[in-house]
Amino acid sequence: MKLRLGMIGGGQGSFIGGVHRMAASLDGLYELVAGAFSSNPDTSRATGQELGLAPDRVYGSYQELLEQEAQRPEAERVQVISIVTPNHLHFAPAKMALEHGFDVVLDKPMTFSLAEAKELRTVVETTGRRLCLTHTYTGYPMLKEAKQLVADGVLGTIRKVYIEYPQGWLSTYEEGGANKQAAWRTDPARSGAAGAMGDIGTHAFNLLEYVSGLEVTQLCADINVVVPGRQLDDDGAVLLKLANGASGVLVATQVAAGEENNLRVRLYGEKGGLDWQQADNNTLLVKWLDKPTEIRQTGASYLSPLALHNSRIPAGHPEGYLEAFANLYRNFALTLIADLGGPAAPAEAADYPGVEDGVRGMGFIESVIASGKSEQKWTPLSC
Repeated sequence: MKLRLGMIGGGQGSFIGGVHRMAASLDGLYELVAGAFSSNPDTSRATGQELGLAPDRVYGSYQELLEQEAQRPEAERVQVISIVTPNHLHFAPAKMALEHGFDVVLDKPMTFSLAEAKELRTVVETTGRRLCLTHTYTGYPMLKEAKQLVADGVLGTIRKVYIEYPQGWLSTYEEGGANKQAAWRTDPARSGAAGAMGDIGTHAFNLLEYVSGLEVTQLCADINVVVPGRQLDDDGAVLLKLANGASGVLVATQVAAGEENNLRVRLYGEKGGLDWQQADNNTLLVKWLDKPTEIRQTGASYLSPLALHNSRIPAGHPEGYLEAFANLYRNFALTLIADLGGPAAPAEAADYPGVEDGVRGMGFIESVIASGKSEQKWTPLSC
């Protein structure tokens, strides 16, 4: 069974639109049948033509897409809407899609503000539809293995967490030229209250809570604008207090010249620790207090069912970013297919980010910016 997919955004020149389409197609569980790929109708039509869609399923606006698809026969209309627009265009199409009876895959951060995120949560609850938020990194098999080890108590009580996401692509004033990605990500009107902390800091925050199984309760932030003329933060560091009393450090910067996307998480309990980084994403180091470090690899038979469910190929064959992204789409699809009367979904398929992750992510953004501006540095994380 294939789910019929419609896309909002992701037109010509979009990076993330192509990633979503590749991820959705990897397991053969979706078929892209409709789209409103740009606010410019000509661009939307051109993108639809490139993708081989029927001309009458390519729309000039997301409102047209949702209204007209909802009127099609049930056996023909789209079932899932993928929204890959800039941040300020997340809430309205997501709300409308849910209210028109569609399930939603939504790029992060979930909304433009915490108030919008809370309202969208209410819409999800009221409509009974499902929402998947694409925090990509939670799809990596070895991060799922890390999550399971922590949940099983193998490391004992968690005491310390470090997470860092260094990038260097905004080390110069990229938004002053023709770089569309830089332009909207550094524009408060389109990105929201945060720059680096919204773009990559939310990924780090989500991953910290995902692996540790603990919620952040307080934070103390140092937020910086390094490149002259930039309107939003491009660098920051945050001290964290977790629900069990553990402490953490989160660093997110886009001015670390020479860095690409080497997201890294280190977590330490009473008995040992974990170390994972995206540059070597098929490897998880498990460090022990009183014995040698273990090296665990993607696809190996000794891994947990959660990690193995999210692995596609035998050990020794590298999996990466697109496969992690695809795991979110696959787990969401398996859940939706079960809802539609198809085969029961395995328990592991429920492990995808949802609306609560989105609300907490927006709470993180607003709390970090408030702490960065305040003289009273320790700030409760309010969601």
